[in-house]
Amino acid sequence: MITTTSRQHALRDHLPGRHTARAASSVEHQAMLASRLTARDKWLLALIHEHRVLTSFQIQDAAFPSGRSARQRLRDLYLWRAVSRFQPFQQLGSAPMHYVLGPAGAAVLAAEHGLDVKELGYRHDRAMGIAHNQRLAHTVGVNDFFTSLIARTRHSDGGEALVAWWSEARCARHFGDLVIPDGYGRRRTRHRDGDRETEWFLEFDTGTESLVKVGRKLAGYARLAESTGIATPVLVWLPTTRREAGARAALARVHAGLDVPRSVPAATAAADLLDPTAPYPSPAEAVWLPLTSGRTDRAGPRYSLADLADAWPDLSPPVAFGTEDSEGGDASVASPYRLPPPIPIPPTATPNRVIRGER
Repeated sequence: MITTTSRQHALRDHLPGRHTARAASSVEHQAMLASRLTARDKWLLALIHEHRVLTSFQIQDAAFPSGRSARQRLRDLYLWRAVSRFQPFQQLGSAPMHYVLGPAGAAVLAAEHGLDVKELGYRHDRAMGIAHNQRLAHTVGVNDFFTSLIARTRHSDGGEALVAWWSEARCARHFGDLVIPDGYGRRRTRHRDGDRETEWFLEFDTGTESLVKVGRKLAGYARLAESTGIATPVLVWLPTTRREAGARAALARVHAGLDVPRSVPAATAAADLLDPTAPYPSPAEAVWLPLTSGRTDRAGPRYSLADLADAWPDLSPPVAFGTEDSEGGDASVASPYRLPPPIPIPPTATPNRVIRGER
């Protein structure tokens, strides 16, 4: 150290190859991105914007065949300022890299939907603010739930597919006056009698909330069902089976006191029930235990996500997805501060360019 002659200001240069914030918003930079960004890149930017932050592992599960290919492409997107990244502190080992939408990526998304970046509701400092948000672990956990379902879809034989994934923010815009789910999902599976769709609201528990508060959330879903006339299952994902046992007791007390208990079908599952040796462990496995009125124990069969509707014979099938959203508007048209939800399954990867004269 005492022989080092480097001046302090020499250590403050930008990373090699990384564009400055001003250059990233220039017309020349946007023109360069037009020839570099693939359909999968733009899909990934929309997914990150919708769900605030995705880790490198989640992005690999959602869109890439290997960790190496994911790291290479994410490095390019980072250098182009399409995404930004941070690595949270972790006491043991190192945390994966976390990615948020970058200024150049926001400009691309806004232009794609005919909006200004300001109309997109994007600010780079707010996007990076998730790095210090107390709900970072919760947000990452919710996104891990859904990206594991995407990975299972991508590696299946086509008999199952995650067809919808709404973020907490989108759920709050639609249902926030009654309840704010951590996410909404819809999944299609192939059965002998045709395709079957299952939809649900997700309550993701990290073990920090009181179990009484967890149970009280069912009252909000009862008000939502009364308002919409639609009974949508509520899935409560917990970290351990021990936590699940306590949560089921709290949920059962509230559920039994509802005016119409069948309007809020609910089920619980715990993360430690997943098979770690499975190729793609996910909540689609047979880990779900429906909440039965008057019973709080964990006896009875556990259902897979595809068969969970069989536990509620009176449950009506989900309303067919069209182009309209739940507010009656056209979901394919973006409005200020809101983009249409990205399709959960990524587009097919673009093959490498063939240079003229090469075979």
